[in-house]
Amino acid sequence: MKTNYNDLALFIHRVGFSALMLINHGIPKLDKLSGPIEFADPLGIGATASLILCLVGEVLAPVLIIFGIKTKFAAIPAAITMAVAAFIVHGSDPLARKEMALLYLIAFVIIFLAGPGKFSIDGRKGR
Repeated sequence: MKTNYNDLALFIHRVGFSALMLINHGIPKLDKLSGPIEFADPLGIGATASLILCLVGEVLAPVLIIFGIKTKFAAIPAAITMAVAAFIVHGSDPLARKEMALLYLIAFVIIFLAGPGKFSIDGRKGR
């Protein structure tokens, strides 16, 4: 009997990268909402708007991806956030400094392209 581990691999990839993003990057940024907002403004839209967009990409999107809810849609803001981090915030930095953002970017692009797999709410609905 041949076993297909693709759905298990998608689950591990989806949950692993999203949980790391959420725990190491997203949740710590929630503290920035209390008090005066001091946050980078790489797109020139203001510190508050930049922080909110970053929280969408690093908190909301990973939570949706972990559970497999609107996974492909949720991977878009997560990938955009990492693209901004890699190419704008750390654009002039050496590769070693932007490596983490690039790895997350690649991971979220893979999630977007491959989808959530059957071990997800989206997969249970037959999407």
